[in-house]
Amino acid sequence: MDLEELSDFVAELPGAVEEQPFGPNVDVFKVGGKIFAILSPEDPPGAISLKCDPVKAEELRSQFAAVTPGYHLNKRHWNTVVLDGSVPDEVVRGMVTHSHECVVAGLPKSARERFAPRH
Repeated sequence: MDLEELSDFVAELPGAVEEQPFGPNVDVFKVGGKIFAILSPEDPPGAISLKCDPVKAEELRSQFAAVTPGYHLNKRHWNTVVLDGSVPDEVVRGMVTHSHECVVAGLPKSARERFAPRH
């Protein structure tokens, strides 16, 4: 999956809004005003930082060398994934979806209902 495909996947999640508060080289995705993904396409091969349950975060870090504690983020709750192709696309998509779900779960009930995944 290339960066454009990943960005499109992230943007298609319910309630996702893309902003660039850190400048044009970093795409920040929010749901309900809260960040769930930070895509850094400018530093080849690119990277994405995602919120994650702390136990799951540790498991992913031990499984994939490209998954490290969140860069400039709370290292317990965030992972940064270097998009070098070593993490399978389906795992990256699962991590993005998990991040979105983690953030939505922390929103007020009315927002949770609005931004819940559609099945």
